[in-house]
Amino acid sequence: MANTDRQNLLSDAQPMGVGGNMNSGNNNNNTILEIDVDANQQPPSILKQSSHPVCLIFHFLFRVGAICTYLFGGWFSGNFVLIFVLCVLQLVFDFWVVKNVSGRLLVGLRWWSESREDGSTTWLFESRDPSRPLNPVDSRLFWTGLYVAPAIWTFFGILCIFTFKLSWLLVVAVALALNMANVIGYTQCDKDAKQKWATGFASNMLGGASGGVVGGLMSRGLSRMTGSLF
Repeated sequence: MANTDRQNLLSDAQPMGVGGNMNSGNNNNNTILEIDVDANQQPPSILKQSSHPVCLIFHFLFRVGAICTYLFGGWFSGNFVLIFVLCVLQLVFDFWVVKNVSGRLLVGLRWWSESREDGSTTWLFESRDPSRPLNPVDSRLFWTGLYVAPAIWTFFGILCIFTFKLSWLLVVAVALALNMANVIGYTQCDKDAKQKWATGFASNMLGGASGGVVGGLMSRGLSRMTGSLF
Protein backbone atom coordinates (compact mmCIF):
# COMPACT_ATOMS: atom_id res chain seq x y z
CA MET A 1 0.00 0.00 0.00
CA ALA A 2 2.85 2.35 0.84
CA ASN A 3 4.55 1.69 -2.50
CA THR A 4 1.29 2.30 -4.31
CA ASP A 5 0.78 5.60 -2.50
CA ARG A 6 4.32 6.75 -3.39
CA GLN A 7 3.75 5.90 -7.05
CA ASN A 8 0.51 7.84 -7.04
CA LEU A 9 2.16 10.87 -5.46
CA LEU A 10 5.05 10.83 -7.92
CA SER A 11 2.74 10.40 -10.87
CA ASP A 12 0.65 13.32 -9.69
CA ALA A 13 3.69 15.51 -9.05
CA GLN A 14 5.38 14.98 -12.42
CA PRO A 15 2.66 16.60 -14.57
CA MET A 16 2.55 19.57 -12.22
CA GLY A 17 6.28 20.20 -12.71
CA VAL A 18 6.00 19.85 -16.47
CA GLY A 19 2.94 22.05 -16.59
CA GLY A 20 4.71 24.77 -14.63
CA ASN A 21 7.63 24.84 -17.09
CA MET A 22 5.31 24.99 -20.06
CA ASN A 23 3.41 27.93 -18.60
CA SER A 24 6.62 29.83 -17.94
CA GLY A 25 7.70 29.19 -21.51
CA ASN A 26 4.40 30.53 -22.83
CA ASN A 27 4.78 33.65 -20.71
CA ASN A 28 8.27 34.22 -22.12
CA ASN A 29 6.97 33.77 -25.66
CA ASN A 30 4.15 36.23 -25.01
CA THR A 31 6.62 38.75 -23.63
CA ILE A 32 8.83 38.39 -26.70
CA LEU A 33 5.83 38.81 -28.99
CA GLU A 34 4.73 41.95 -27.13
CA ILE A 35 8.22 43.41 -27.40
CA ASP A 36 8.33 42.65 -31.11
CA VAL A 37 4.96 44.31 -31.67
CA ASP A 38 6.04 47.44 -29.79
CA ALA A 39 9.32 47.55 -31.70
CA ASN A 40 7.51 47.39 -35.03
CA GLN A 41 5.23 50.31 -34.18
CA GLN A 42 6.31 53.54 -35.90
CA PRO A 43 5.79 57.00 -34.43
CA PRO A 44 2.90 58.99 -35.93
CA SER A 45 3.65 61.32 -38.81
CA ILE A 46 4.08 65.06 -38.36
CA LEU A 47 0.64 65.76 -39.84
CA LYS A 48 -0.98 63.38 -37.35
CA GLN A 49 0.83 65.08 -34.48
CA SER A 50 -0.25 68.51 -35.69
CA SER A 51 -3.43 70.13 -34.39
CA HIS A 52 -3.94 71.95 -37.72
CA PRO A 53 -2.43 69.76 -40.47
CA VAL A 54 -4.06 71.62 -43.38
CA CYS A 55 -2.81 74.96 -42.08
CA LEU A 56 0.64 73.46 -41.59
CA ILE A 57 0.70 72.34 -45.23
CA PHE A 58 -0.25 75.80 -46.49
CA HIS A 59 2.33 77.37 -44.20
CA PHE A 60 5.02 75.76 -46.38
CA LEU A 61 3.16 75.31 -49.68
CA PHE A 62 3.55 78.74 -51.28
CA ARG A 63 7.03 79.51 -49.96
CA VAL A 64 8.37 76.17 -51.14
CA GLY A 65 6.56 76.70 -54.44
CA ALA A 66 8.19 80.11 -54.91
CA ILE A 67 11.64 78.69 -54.21
CA CYS A 68 11.11 75.78 -56.61
CA THR A 69 9.81 78.13 -59.30
CA TYR A 70 12.88 80.33 -58.86
CA LEU A 71 15.25 77.37 -59.09
CA PHE A 72 13.62 75.21 -61.76
CA GLY A 73 11.39 77.61 -63.68
CA GLY A 74 14.08 78.14 -66.29
CA TRP A 75 13.96 74.43 -67.17
CA PHE A 76 10.40 74.77 -68.47
CA SER A 77 10.36 78.32 -69.79
CA GLY A 78 12.96 80.89 -70.81
CA ASN A 79 10.52 83.74 -70.23
CA PHE A 80 11.86 85.70 -67.27
CA VAL A 81 8.68 87.78 -66.94
CA LEU A 82 6.54 84.63 -66.54
CA ILE A 83 8.82 83.20 -63.88
CA PHE A 84 8.92 86.56 -62.10
CA VAL A 85 5.11 86.82 -62.03
CA LEU A 86 4.69 83.24 -60.78
CA CYS A 87 7.22 83.77 -58.00
CA VAL A 88 5.69 87.07 -56.90
CA LEU A 89 2.16 85.63 -56.85
CA GLN A 90 3.23 82.72 -54.67
CA LEU A 91 5.17 85.05 -52.38
CA VAL A 92 2.13 87.29 -51.96
CA PHE A 93 -0.10 84.29 -51.20
CA ASP A 94 2.47 83.06 -48.70
CA PHE A 95 2.64 86.46 -47.00
CA TRP A 96 -1.15 86.59 -46.61
CA VAL A 97 -1.47 83.01 -45.33
CA VAL A 98 1.33 83.37 -42.78
CA LYS A 99 0.16 86.79 -41.58
CA ASN A 100 -3.56 86.06 -41.26
CA VAL A 101 -4.00 82.29 -40.90
CA SER A 102 -1.05 80.12 -39.94
CA GLY A 103 0.32 82.45 -37.25
CA ARG A 104 -3.06 82.63 -35.54
CA LEU A 105 -3.73 78.89 -35.67
CA LEU A 106 -0.25 77.43 -35.14
CA VAL A 107 1.20 79.76 -32.48
CA GLY A 108 -1.76 81.90 -31.40
CA LEU A 109 -0.24 85.19 -32.59
CA ARG A 110 -1.42 87.88 -34.99
CA TRP A 111 -0.02 91.24 -36.01
CA TRP A 112 -1.09 94.09 -38.24
CA SER A 113 -0.29 97.75 -38.73
CA GLU A 114 -2.47 100.84 -38.93
CA SER A 115 -1.69 104.27 -40.32
CA ARG A 116 -2.50 107.28 -38.19
CA GLU A 117 -3.69 110.66 -39.37
CA ASP A 118 -0.25 112.18 -38.87
CA GLY A 119 1.26 109.63 -41.26
CA SER A 120 2.89 107.41 -38.63
CA THR A 121 2.35 103.66 -38.48
CA THR A 122 1.22 101.77 -35.40
CA TRP A 123 1.90 98.07 -34.88
CA LEU A 124 -0.86 96.12 -33.17
CA PHE A 125 -0.48 92.64 -31.69
CA GLU A 126 -2.80 89.89 -30.56
CA SER A 127 -1.83 86.79 -28.60
CA ARG A 128 -3.56 83.70 -27.31
CA ASP A 129 -4.64 83.10 -23.74
CA PRO A 130 -1.58 81.70 -21.89
CA SER A 131 -3.79 79.04 -20.29
CA ARG A 132 -4.30 77.49 -23.74
CA PRO A 133 -1.21 75.34 -24.46
CA LEU A 134 0.42 75.20 -27.89
CA ASN A 135 1.08 72.12 -29.96
CA PRO A 136 4.90 71.78 -29.88
CA VAL A 137 5.02 70.37 -33.42
CA ASP A 138 3.01 73.27 -34.84
CA SER A 139 5.04 75.86 -32.95
CA ARG A 140 8.42 74.41 -33.92
CA LEU A 141 7.56 74.08 -37.62
CA PHE A 142 5.99 77.55 -37.76
CA TRP A 143 9.11 79.30 -36.45
CA THR A 144 11.39 77.08 -38.52
CA GLY A 145 9.60 77.96 -41.74
CA LEU A 146 9.41 81.62 -40.77
CA TYR A 147 13.18 82.01 -40.31
CA VAL A 148 14.54 79.51 -42.84
CA ALA A 149 12.81 81.01 -45.88
CA PRO A 150 14.44 84.49 -45.70
CA ALA A 151 17.81 82.83 -45.05
CA ILE A 152 17.42 80.85 -48.29
CA TRP A 153 16.46 83.98 -50.25
CA THR A 154 19.44 85.83 -48.80
CA PHE A 155 21.68 83.05 -50.08
CA PHE A 156 20.07 83.35 -53.52
CA GLY A 157 20.70 87.10 -53.49
CA ILE A 158 24.39 86.59 -52.74
CA LEU A 159 24.64 84.12 -55.61
CA CYS A 160 22.98 86.59 -57.96
CA ILE A 161 25.54 89.25 -57.06
CA PHE A 162 28.53 86.96 -57.57
CA THR A 163 27.15 85.52 -60.84
CA PHE A 164 26.06 88.95 -62.16
CA LYS A 165 22.41 87.85 -62.57
CA LEU A 166 21.13 91.21 -61.47
CA SER A 167 17.70 90.77 -63.03
CA TRP A 168 16.96 87.88 -60.64
CA LEU A 169 17.68 90.22 -57.75
CA LEU A 170 14.20 91.66 -58.33
CA VAL A 171 12.64 88.34 -57.33
CA VAL A 172 14.94 88.05 -54.34
CA ALA A 173 14.17 91.62 -53.24
CA VAL A 174 10.40 90.99 -53.32
CA ALA A 175 10.83 87.70 -51.47
CA LEU A 176 12.98 89.25 -48.75
CA ALA A 177 10.64 92.22 -48.31
CA LEU A 178 7.56 90.04 -47.81
CA ASN A 179 9.28 87.39 -45.70
CA MET A 180 11.07 89.88 -43.45
CA ALA A 181 7.81 91.73 -42.83
CA ASN A 182 6.38 88.57 -41.26
CA VAL A 183 9.61 87.85 -39.42
CA ILE A 184 9.70 91.30 -37.82
CA GLY A 185 5.95 91.30 -37.14
CA TYR A 186 5.85 87.91 -35.44
CA THR A 187 9.09 88.47 -33.53
CA GLN A 188 7.72 91.68 -32.05
CA CYS A 189 4.35 90.05 -31.46
CA ASP A 190 5.97 87.17 -29.60
CA LYS A 191 7.95 89.59 -27.40
CA ASP A 192 4.81 91.60 -26.69
CA ALA A 193 2.91 88.42 -25.75
CA LYS A 194 5.66 87.29 -23.36
CA GLN A 195 5.71 90.71 -21.70
CA LYS A 196 1.93 90.63 -21.26
CA TRP A 197 2.03 87.11 -19.81
CA ALA A 198 4.86 88.03 -17.44
CA THR A 199 3.00 91.17 -16.29
CA GLY A 200 -0.21 89.23 -15.81
CA PHE A 201 1.57 86.49 -13.89
CA ALA A 202 3.28 89.02 -11.62
CA SER A 203 0.03 90.85 -10.94
CA ASN A 204 -1.73 87.60 -10.11
CA MET A 205 1.08 86.63 -7.75
CA LEU A 206 0.97 90.01 -6.03
CA GLY A 207 -2.80 89.90 -5.86
CA GLY A 208 -2.72 86.43 -4.36
CA ALA A 209 -0.05 87.40 -1.87
CA SER A 210 -1.84 90.57 -0.80
CA GLY A 211 -5.10 88.67 -0.57
CA GLY A 212 -3.41 86.08 1.62
CA VAL A 213 -1.97 88.75 3.93
CA VAL A 214 -5.32 90.54 4.25
CA GLY A 215 -7.10 87.25 4.83
CA GLY A 216 -4.57 86.28 7.48
CA LEU A 217 -4.97 89.59 9.31
CA MET A 218 -8.75 89.32 9.19
CA SER A 219 -8.70 85.76 10.49
CA ARG A 220 -6.34 86.72 13.32
CA GLY A 221 -8.54 89.66 14.24
CA LEU A 222 -11.66 87.52 14.30
CA SER A 223 -9.95 84.86 16.38
CA ARG A 224 -8.87 87.47 18.91
CA MET A 225 -12.38 88.93 19.09
CA THR A 226 -13.99 85.55 19.60
CA GLY A 227 -11.35 84.65 22.19
CA SER A 228 -12.05 87.82 24.17
CA LEU A 229 -15.81 87.28 24.03
CA PHE A 230 -15.73 83.69 25.11
